[in-house]
Amino acid sequence: MNNNSSPARKLPVHRPKPIGDGDEKPKGRRLRKVKSKLKVFSVRLGMDMTFLFLVLVLVIIGVIMMYSASYPSALETTGKSQNYLVRQAIFAAVGFAVMIIFSYFDYHHFHKLAPIILVAAFLLLVIVLFMPGKNGVHRWIPLGPVDLQASEVAKFAVILFFAHWSSIYFRDMHTFTKGILPGIIILGVFDLLLWREPHYSGIVILTLLGLMMMFLGGAKLRYFVILAALLGVGLLVLVATNKIGYAMERLDGWGQALTYINDDLWDKTYQTRNSLYAIGSGGVWGLGLGQSRQKYMYIPEVQNDFVFAVVCEELGLVGAVLILLLFVLLVWRGITISMRAKDPFGSMLGTGLSAQIGIQAILNILVITDWLPNTGISLPFFSYGGSSLIMLMAQMGIVLSISRTSNLEKV
Repeated sequence: MNNNSSPARKLPVHRPKPIGDGDEKPKGRRLRKVKSKLKVFSVRLGMDMTFLFLVLVLVIIGVIMMYSASYPSALETTGKSQNYLVRQAIFAAVGFAVMIIFSYFDYHHFHKLAPIILVAAFLLLVIVLFMPGKNGVHRWIPLGPVDLQASEVAKFAVILFFAHWSSIYFRDMHTFTKGILPGIIILGVFDLLLWREPHYSGIVILTLLGLMMMFLGGAKLRYFVILAALLGVGLLVLVATNKIGYAMERLDGWGQALTYINDDLWDKTYQTRNSLYAIGSGGVWGLGLGQSRQKYMYIPEVQNDFVFAVVCEELGLVGAVLILLLFVLLVWRGITISMRAKDPFGSMLGTGLSAQIGIQAILNILVITDWLPNTGISLPFFSYGGSSLIMLMAQMGIVLSISRTSNLEKV
């Protein structure tokens, strides 16, 4: 035996390469690229199902009641009783899809987009002034099957920008230069453009939303008192110089719809008076779904701003209160979600979007009951209109996106 023999060398073990192993790394890189592109649509936690349920219930009831209120008018003007129903149902379906998409969209990206969206809203308000008018007003931009109402985009832009601004300068919002001056400039420019349309109800809603956002952001109350005094003086000057004649005409007969003064005022209050007749005839329990009498050409354009008058007539006080309760619950849930958000931007944005629903609903009810002049304020989810419904549902999608990261039990 040879003791000097070297130890036996280990032969390399050949392991077969798994099938497809050469494609794993390129596939992995491609997958990571796709995921990075879709990161903006991050799922995170589940959306708030209670808020989603309330939105869907209001939209469904709104479509049903809009159809019930509008089919006599649709039959008279278009020859098809379901004309408004079909279009509103399509708008609702599109709005639902947009809402779900926005619920997966990381709302933090709106932080960077806020100035861009504000400029886009400004340009839309300028463009609309050059569009063909309807009944003497310029409010819509024709976009094929949908007429885009520029003021709807402006409302969202104002809420978004003030949420963006106050979350950046939250330590300085108590000062005049950071807390009030930017708001005065933005609201002044936007209100001026709305005045040129003219769209006075849009001015009221936009101004209320802007002031609310500045106050929630930390602006001092004394600045609002000074601002209110300046606005009052400016309004008196405009009235004295007859620069707001269209708005003053809307005040004619306000609060006197059921009182005969002269033939002119009696004619001007025709729509509001028949709205009050509808509300009164509904009583406690209502006449029954589809049984309204005032919708038969007594209330002009009933599918737009006076849908709730038909709701009161057909569903009575009980039905009207239940629907108002749904609005209250929706606003409450939206604000609760927003206040539990993990960042000031989410809290401000969600609160503003939720409050817009409440503000518009309150103003609409005050108009149809003659507590406010008839200025054309739509009821969210109920009044006919594609751009309005789709915009509102997109905004509710943003609140759902906020709910994914809020410290709130999703039930």
